[in-house]
Amino acid sequence: MRRSLALLGRQLLAEAASAGPAGAPSTSGRGELASWAAAAGRQRWFSAGASAAAAAAAGGASACATAAVAHGGRGPPTGLRKLRLMMQNYKQLSKMRLSLLVVATSAAGYAAGSGDRIDWAGMGWTSLGTMLASSSANALNQVYEKVNDGLMKRTMNRPLPTGRMSRPHALAFAAACGLGGVWLLADKTNLTTAALGAANIVLYAGVYTPLKQISVVNTWVGAIVGAVPPLMGWAAATGGLDVGAAILGAGLYFWQMPHFMALAWMCKADYTAGGYRMLSMIDATGRRTAACALRNCLYLFPLGALATWLGVTSPYFAYESAFITGGMMLTAARFYSSPTVANARILFRASLLHLPLFMAAFLVHRLPNHGEDKAALLMHNARLLGLGGSVEQRQPGKQHEEEEGALAALTRVRLSLPPLPFLPSLPLAVSAQLSCPSKAACEEAQPQQQEGEGKEEAEEEGGGEGAAPAAGRA
Repeated sequence: MRRSLALLGRQLLAEAASAGPAGAPSTSGRGELASWAAAAGRQRWFSAGASAAAAAAAGGASACATAAVAHGGRGPPTGLRKLRLMMQNYKQLSKMRLSLLVVATSAAGYAAGSGDRIDWAGMGWTSLGTMLASSSANALNQVYEKVNDGLMKRTMNRPLPTGRMSRPHALAFAAACGLGGVWLLADKTNLTTAALGAANIVLYAGVYTPLKQISVVNTWVGAIVGAVPPLMGWAAATGGLDVGAAILGAGLYFWQMPHFMALAWMCKADYTAGGYRMLSMIDATGRRTAACALRNCLYLFPLGALATWLGVTSPYFAYESAFITGGMMLTAARFYSSPTVANARILFRASLLHLPLFMAAFLVHRLPNHGEDKAALLMHNARLLGLGGSVEQRQPGKQHEEEEGALAALTRVRLSLPPLPFLPSLPLAVSAQLSCPSKAACEEAQPQQQEGEGKEEAEEEGGGEGAAPAAGRA
């Protein structure tokens, strides 16, 4: 500004010196004035450009500062930090904590199906393949629900809604994990395990995920998805499936219902905003949601005894399973009596504690799997309980009391204590005389009974007489 004023003063002095008597400016003065005007214009243009450049530099510095704050004050991300950020995105895309839970249940199934020794290398390959399959299913789920996730508070910070990752990128990640996991399971375990892994990806991403926006039945379908990983572990250890594999599968299925029902009631508004169909959305009072949670806790209760009857675990697991499940059942009953968010949160936390305790107790008390017929063992124990036919077993070549007449069968009964899982096996045979159905029947039965006793005595005497000569001859 000072230079402009000084230049203007010099131009005015020069104009005054060159003016004529009438005060009209001369030709040379007009030329100098034009030259000064051009110089002043150039000066103003350069000043404006410098101001704009300064403003742009200030804006860039502000943006860099903002980026630095966003990245922990460490400046723009370098190549290594970009890789770390990408790995974090993959971690969120695969729902790492959920996938680790799936792997834990698969490993538990592998251990339960193993014999005296556990093949730790085989368990490791099974766990890795299960992790990849679970990551693929979770990534496909997020690809499908990108818009819905952006509407919910608990999911709006995922990589796809925030734009940190594109859909094609996520699809490529899901395809790589899915193909790699199924191939690994087929190569390192067996085709049964690989088929279960592939079917679970299809069931989760192709059936459960779209069903979440259509019907409340999605929760039950999702519970089936959660029950498959233990079956994968059992199949990887044994090469197939039997009744024993159903214990952990049923445990995971029934556990998911109180766990998710509590979550659905806690996040009812969030699920509504996301456009998902949950039971809590059509349940104004919360009683139906709480009743479903309590009902499935009741279904969990007999699993410990069933595991013992199948020969999968020792009787101690029946005690511990009943105690662990009883604790969660109490929280579910409290939620049912008063369906509030606070009680739902208590049930949710109890479910988070129940599952690791249940699996740990199962593994501590497991019995080696030697390929017994679990179904036959279950039916045998059911017969011991009087649920599958006669308790007394027939022996070939031995006549039974039923053949001596209907009345004899009615007058004798065999009682036996079943080998309950809560008590040691105590077989006890007790013979008891039942009252006759009528007086006439009793009078008819007495002569027959006396004749039978007389025949037995005669046979004993005949045997004694025949034994003496034989002894003498000897």
